[in-house]
Amino acid sequence: MTGKSTSAAVWLITGVSSGLGRALAEAVLARGDKVVGTVRNPSQIEAFEQLSSTGLAYAIVLDVTDASTVPHAIEQALARAGRIDVLVNNAGYGLFGALEEVSDAEARQVFDTNFFGTVNTIRAVLPHLRERGSGHIVNLSSVAGLIGITGCSFYCASKHAVEGLSESLSRELKPFGVHVTLVEPGGFRTNFAGSSLRWSEVAAPAYADTVGKMREQMTHYHGTQSGDPTKAAAAIIQAVYAEEPPLRLALGPDAVGVVRNKLAALQENLDTWLDVSTATDFAQ
Repeated sequence: MTGKSTSAAVWLITGVSSGLGRALAEAVLARGDKVVGTVRNPSQIEAFEQLSSTGLAYAIVLDVTDASTVPHAIEQALARAGRIDVLVNNAGYGLFGALEEVSDAEARQVFDTNFFGTVNTIRAVLPHLRERGSGHIVNLSSVAGLIGITGCSFYCASKHAVEGLSESLSRELKPFGVHVTLVEPGGFRTNFAGSSLRWSEVAAPAYADTVGKMREQMTHYHGTQSGDPTKAAAAIIQAVYAEEPPLRLALGPDAVGVVRNKLAALQENLDTWLDVSTATDFAQ
């Protein structure tokens, strides 16, 4: 999938009913590529397929958390589109709340969607890409996959898991000609901080001055993010078609700032504790 393509590529994008997934699907269709988009409800199929007047948009119903049904859904996608060139794991949501506030059920659900949902689709699509000897897997991470953020420890953990998975996967798949790219968005004007965002059911008084303040801040954050989903979609397409696709693609000036601050903090921590860190071998 690097360089210029001579024929229409086929993209499988999870979670195309709204947000970044929808923006990416529309941008891919606009350039003449085909899109198989996954939706959660059959009622969403017609609206998605009407995005293309030339029949380039296909919709399939898929719950990425149901591992038993994912292979069949991928077979449907292959039957309709003929092949898959690019898999974009976009389906996911944010879960906010202090670690003590989040229940086991809430924590497991966010991992089932954000991490294991990504695993489920990769496992179903990967044999097809590997056998063809080409393809690209794009996993939506977040700046929360690079840093810890007060009040969303489990969401951050789920995205950190996607980061580790993807970096290892990129090494495993290099011999097969399959690329892996992590997309790390900052704040974009989608439903992430609106209807898609979930808060823990419990709000512990002990965290009123920390996580409680974040709850208040997030009510004003939705709809004010500086990131344009249309421009994010264009950036992802550019990365997929690059001669040398990036392993990581930070999206937004805020995301770039997070990465730079993280690198600086890591370097400072390493230098500060260097003598202790390097004094652990057996004495010579």
